[in-house]
Parts: sequence; structure tokens; C-alpha cells
Amino acid sequence: MILDLTRLLLFPGLMAYAAVSDIFTMTISNRISLLLIAGFGFLAFFSGMTPHQALLHLGAGGIVLVVAFACFSFGWIGGGDAKLAAVAGLWFGFDHLLQYLVYASLFGGALTLLLLQFRQWPLPYALGRQDWLMRLHHKDTGIPYGVALALGALIVYPETEWMKAVDLARFAMN
Repeated sequence: MILDLTRLLLFPGLMAYAAVSDIFTMTISNRISLLLIAGFGFLAFFSGMTPHQALLHLGAGGIVLVVAFACFSFGWIGGGDAKLAAVAGLWFGFDHLLQYLVYASLFGGALTLLLLQFRQWPLPYALGRQDWLMRLHHKDTGIPYGVALALGALIVYPETEWMKAVDLARFAMN
């Protein structure tokens, strides 16, 4: 039951929290990435993931980390975004990595276009007192890619082995 609840709630909940945090503060706490890494380790161990499978997941996360930090070094994404993408790669492994990256890229492009358009319009006076909205509206502020990363993850996650392992019938009985 604890494993099923962890599979159902941990990854989606922390990804959603990362998205909301990125919208309101333009930062993603290292704690989120660390909790996701610890959650992966917990589930991998107690779900009986083989060492070979775990290494493949680590490899996927490592490759995303290298590419994401290259993007960070060019100023294309923030450090929190890079870490969040890498942790998502860890959870998805190579089985769902490409699908995740495509969704995250599409959402990132759409979010960028949306925010660029939003920043062209004047903010209504009533909304001008919201610090987070002013920050999001400012032309020099970056794009909160954590939103796109989280949306991509939340779309792909139900198709993963993590979710397929959940015994939903047990929840229906209770």
C-alpha cells in the first residue's frame, strides 16, 4: 500500500509543486530534486528493480543532466530546470525519455510563445500589485521552464512501469 501511494503521489506531486514554485518564484528548490532522487531510490529498491535497470535509469538521468547543464551554461534554462529535467530522466529511464523530452520541448515552446505575447500587453492595474505576476510579465525575466518540464512529466508518467505496477483494484476496494 505504501509503495502504491508513493508511486501514485510522489513524482506527480513534486513535479506539480516544482511547476507552481517556478511560476511564483522563478526558482525550483534543490529539495525537490533531492526528494525525487530519494523517492526513486526508495521505489527502485522496494519495487525490486534490478541493478541493470537501475543503471539504465541512472544513465538516462546522467545524459539529461549533461545536456541540460550545457543548456544552462549558455543561459537557455535555469539551474533548477536542468536538475529537474535530469531527475525526470532518472525516473523515466530510456523507455520513456524521448517521449518526455518531446512533450517538455513542445510545452516549453508553447509557454515561451505565450509569455512573449503576454509580455507585449499592458498588465491590468488590478493585477499590477501581484509581485509574481509583475516578475512574470517583465521582459527581462526568463521563462519558467519548470512548468513545461512538469507538464511533460505528468503526461508521460501514467504510461510508465511505476504506474502500471500500482494495484488500483486495492484502492477501489477500500
